[in-house]
Amino acid sequence: MKNGLMSVKDVIKNSIYEQLGGGTGISAINIIMILLLACLIGVYIFFIYKLMSKAAFYSKDLNITLAGMPIIVAAIMLGMQSSLIVSLGMVGALSIVRFRNAVKNPLDLLYLFWSVSTGILCGVGLSMLVIILCIIMTIMLAVLGWLPNSKADSLLVIRTTNDMSEWQDIKNLIHKHSKYYKEKSRNITKVSAEIIIELRCTNEEELLNGLNKIESIQQLNLLSHDGEYRI
Repeated sequence: MKNGLMSVKDVIKNSIYEQLGGGTGISAINIIMILLLACLIGVYIFFIYKLMSKAAFYSKDLNITLAGMPIIVAAIMLGMQSSLIVSLGMVGALSIVRFRNAVKNPLDLLYLFWSVSTGILCGVGLSMLVIILCIIMTIMLAVLGWLPNSKADSLLVIRTTNDMSEWQDIKNLIHKHSKYYKEKSRNITKVSAEIIIELRCTNEEELLNGLNKIESIQQLNLLSHDGEYRI
């Protein structure tokens, strides 16, 4: 009984020592192939980000980071598989790292997660899943990126005299040259009035020319939203 108990302990000890000492049987060729695949995927993400990102938000440094991240993450995954000590050390080291770089474009977060996930999948040997993920992500980004954006509503600021006798003519012109309009605010003083109208113009030139002919209007401002309109 004692010998049997000692043999169980020996087996447990040997198993623990083997895990602590490392060695999952990954050959040098497999490691090179995994890191090479991660490198190719990183270069692929580099070109996809360069082609599909907007020029105003493009950052070459961020793009290089996206290309190199799969290699680093894949190497970390290989190291964590090789030894229990290495895996615990990496978990402890990564837990104290803080990244505080501001992201200019929310879409960059998608590319960052894509890059990290490909590194993880390469590190655990799921190469087919990595390739399928890249194909699906490329198709999705291409389709959603090429969808046209609807034009956002404009703001029409009208400054007139305090005499509102021609207000009905102003409303008729706005109704004629816009699909939609809504008065947002009206400020009236003893000598003047300022009216802000949100509208969706069908013909901006004709609307402004028609309003400019009204004598009571002193100043016109048409402000266009430079952002993207949500469908």
